[in-house]
Amino acid sequence: MKKYILYVGILLAGLLMGWLLFGESASKEDQHDHSGEVAESQLWTCSMHPQIMQPEAGDCPICGMDLIPAESGADGLAADQFKMTKNAMALANVQTAMVGAGEAGENKLKLSGKIKENEEANAVQASYFEGRVEKLGVSFTGETVKKGQLLATIYAPALVAAQQELITAASLKATQPSLYKAVRNKLRLWKLSEGQIDQIETSGKVRENFPIYATVAGTVSEKLVQEGDYVKQGQPLFKIADLNSVWAVFDAYENQIPSLKVGQTVNITAKAYPNKEFEAKISFIDPRLNTSTRTVMVRATLQNKDATFKPGMFVEGKIDILGKQDDEVIVIPESAVLWTGKRSLVYIKESSDEPIFQLREVTLGILSNGSYTVLSGLENGEEIVVNGAFTVDAAAQLMGKKSMMNQSGGKTTTGHEGHSGSMGQESATELKIAWSATLEAEFKKVIAAYLEMKDALVASDAALASAAAKKSLAPLKKLGKDKGLDASAKEYLSSLEKQYLTISETEDLKKQRAELVTLSDHMITIGANLKEGSAPIYIQHCPMANSDKGAYWLSREKDIKNPYYGDSMLRCGSVVDSIK
Repeated sequence: MKKYILYVGILLAGLLMGWLLFGESASKEDQHDHSGEVAESQLWTCSMHPQIMQPEAGDCPICGMDLIPAESGADGLAADQFKMTKNAMALANVQTAMVGAGEAGENKLKLSGKIKENEEANAVQASYFEGRVEKLGVSFTGETVKKGQLLATIYAPALVAAQQELITAASLKATQPSLYKAVRNKLRLWKLSEGQIDQIETSGKVRENFPIYATVAGTVSEKLVQEGDYVKQGQPLFKIADLNSVWAVFDAYENQIPSLKVGQTVNITAKAYPNKEFEAKISFIDPRLNTSTRTVMVRATLQNKDATFKPGMFVEGKIDILGKQDDEVIVIPESAVLWTGKRSLVYIKESSDEPIFQLREVTLGILSNGSYTVLSGLENGEEIVVNGAFTVDAAAQLMGKKSMMNQSGGKTTTGHEGHSGSMGQESATELKIAWSATLEAEFKKVIAAYLEMKDALVASDAALASAAAKKSLAPLKKLGKDKGLDASAKEYLSSLEKQYLTISETEDLKKQRAELVTLSDHMITIGANLKEGSAPIYIQHCPMANSDKGAYWLSREKDIKNPYYGDSMLRCGSVVDSIK
């Protein structure tokens, strides 16, 4: 018995020694392997530039700050990254493109304009004495006249009396030379030539009708009198334009001004001559901004001796963009940009193989030909969303990631920067609307009322906008009572109902348009998650609205009709996306 007890003791001692020798080292090895796996998957980012993602610690390549560990979700993505399914991307027609660099010298600014008369070469032919127009030598506007051509004859009672004074003074010029000179000078002031005055003095006869001769050559641009009219001294009879040179007058928006200077070459094409290009120089840039259209007038002078250009012709001018003529600039399409207050945002596709996206703020330069130059925020070779950016942003909101409406991520806000209000404390990931046929039918009523209200604001009809907003209240209340919606979705719809109610209860156009800013954001967010509709709804944007912070709206028509300004700036804006 003692022998067995001894054997058991030896066995236990051996097991204890083995664990002490090998168990601890194995544990350390496992720990080392595990930490190696963590380190291998750990990404490092910059607190100031979150777009920087590197596989190991170090310095930020932009600002030089120490990189910090990037937060990762359960799916292995960084905190601000999210993933969409390829099927969802296909249904939403999300398209991406690689950011490429182009030569700045190849980028041209396009301006639209008209041909106008050169005001510096225009003349007004006036009557130098009071009288009645007896006969006109010019029959119609547009008639060409030569210098010295007879334009009209006028009966002038005062001139008849002055002629009689001359004849009398001529007989007394030996005894009263000063009187004689004063009478002749009086006729000279009425633009009578020395020959005409001598003829009156020599013949001794008074002439009743006096001719008016053209002092310049050109084209009659305006005929201001008819035969039989009484005219006063100095009254204009005709406007004569010298069309040997004309002005090409263009409108340039505020953000285009830095690319323009006097003396710059403009390549001009006219619709009448689409295959021919004319060269001119910018001769004047208006120092004043037109506050209604937010544009400045840019003028170039064109030689027109062969009468190629007619006043009123539409023309297009192309101007080389000033700035980085020798450097490469990054150019992205306008459809890629989401505007939120003063920020410009794009969505980066982080992986060429996987639909992983992340929001990125960029600094933009000039808009030309539907594309922006990028001053900072993007690098050559990065892939961005160029079509369907609103759909991608809606997905970001639903996943609680950073979005154009929610700069910090996690919590959902009710609009762009500068907007007030909150959707409460629910996470954006909780906003899920299961679109049944009934729910879609009710929300489409809301969309129809919204579009009617938008059209009323375009027409600046506050009463009609109020009436259209009331049509949304009943379907929104019905949607809010649906048992299939969670609390977050109901609160979202409740916020929409309050906004429509505010518009319906006022006929103050300014207040209605202010409410439309956030309301449109909500409509875009919900609309982007609807199933495919019968026709696309276009998402349009005006950078001048909302106190120059920018604002969006929805429209069935692709043509821009701005609800924030109406007739004062009807065409201000652009199509940035669409909801299918």
